[in-house]
Amino acid sequence: MATSTPSARTDGQPPPTPDGSTGKGGAGRGATAGQSRRNILHRLDVRAVPYAFIAPFFLIFGAFGLYPLIYTFWISMHRVELSTMDMMEWRGLANFTELIDDERFWNALTNTFTIGVISTVPQLLMALVLAHLLNYRLRGSTFFRVAVLTPYATSIAAAALVFTMLFERDFGMINWGLSFFGIENVDWENQKWPAQFAISAIVIWRWTGYNALLYLAAMQAIPRDLYEAAAIDGASRWQQFRQVTIPGISATIVFTIVLSTIGATQLFGEPLIFGQGPNGISGGADNQYQTLGLLLYEEGWKNYQMGRAATIAWAMFLILVLVFVLQRVAARVKAGRPARAAKVTKKTKSTPSATS
Repeated sequence: MATSTPSARTDGQPPPTPDGSTGKGGAGRGATAGQSRRNILHRLDVRAVPYAFIAPFFLIFGAFGLYPLIYTFWISMHRVELSTMDMMEWRGLANFTELIDDERFWNALTNTFTIGVISTVPQLLMALVLAHLLNYRLRGSTFFRVAVLTPYATSIAAAALVFTMLFERDFGMINWGLSFFGIENVDWENQKWPAQFAISAIVIWRWTGYNALLYLAAMQAIPRDLYEAAAIDGASRWQQFRQVTIPGISATIVFTIVLSTIGATQLFGEPLIFGQGPNGISGGADNQYQTLGLLLYEEGWKNYQMGRAATIAWAMFLILVLVFVLQRVAARVKAGRPARAAKVTKKTKSTPSATS
C-alpha cells in the first residue's frame, strides 16, 4: 500500500509533523530556553563580574593584612618565645595589663608623641610654605619640584647615617657651627631632648618635600576665579592665602596630619641607626629616645618575647584607631557649628521683636 509524504507548504509555515502539529511549540520552547540562558549570563555579567574585578584586592588584603592582624592578636594572648613559636602558653589579657603597668611602654609612648610633635609641626608648616612658593609661576619650577622630592627618594639608612655624622659630638658639623656662637659641644645622642631634636631633623628633611607636593597639587586644584575675586575686593597676598588657599586645601591638610601621625607612631629606622649600635635598639643608654617601634623590636627580637611584642603592636594599632576616631569627631563638630549658627540666626530673624 502506497503512503503519501507531506508536501512542502507554500505559505512559509513548517511542514506538519506525523501527529498533525506544525512543530511551532518545540521551536518556541527552544527559543525561550535560549533567552533564559542569555538572561542568566547577563545577570552574572552585571552582578558578578564587578566582584571578580575587586576580588584580587580583598584576597591580597586578607592574606597580608587581615590575617596577620588577627594572628598578631592571637599571639598577644599568649606567652610565646621567638625560638619556640609552636609552643604557646595562654595568658588572656595579662600581656595587656602588664603593658599598662610597664614604665618602659609609657616612656616609649611619650617619646613617640614628643618626637612626632617636634617633627610633624615644623614639617607641615615648611611644606605649606614651599608649596605656596612653588604654586607661583617660577622659572625652572619643574626643577624645584623634583628637588624638593629628592630627600623622600633617599633611603632611610643613608639619610640617618649622614645626619648621625652631622650631629656627632666631637667632629660633627652642627656642633662646629654652634661653636661660632659660643655654644659648647652638645652631646646629641646621650641627652634626651637633643637626641629627639636630631631624630626629628631627619624626619623633617625626608618628608617635607613629599607633603609640599601634596599641598601643591591641592593648591593647583583651587579655581583661579577665587583669587581674582579676592584681588578685586582688595585682599592682599597674605589675606588670599588665609581666606582662599587654606580653606581650599583643608582636606589635604587633615590628610597629611593623619599620615604624619601614622608615620610618627611607626618611627623605627631613624632612631635605630642614630643610636649607632646596641643603644639604637634600646633608644639610648637611658631609653631617652626609644619609640614604640623600637620597644616592639627589642621585646620580640632581642628579648625573644613575641607575645609582648604582639601586644605592643596591637597597642600601636589601637592608638591609631583612637586618633582616627578623634579626628572624625572633631570634623563632625567643626561641620556642625556653622549649621547650628545658621539655625540660631534663622530662628532669631523669624521671632518677632517685642514692642513697648
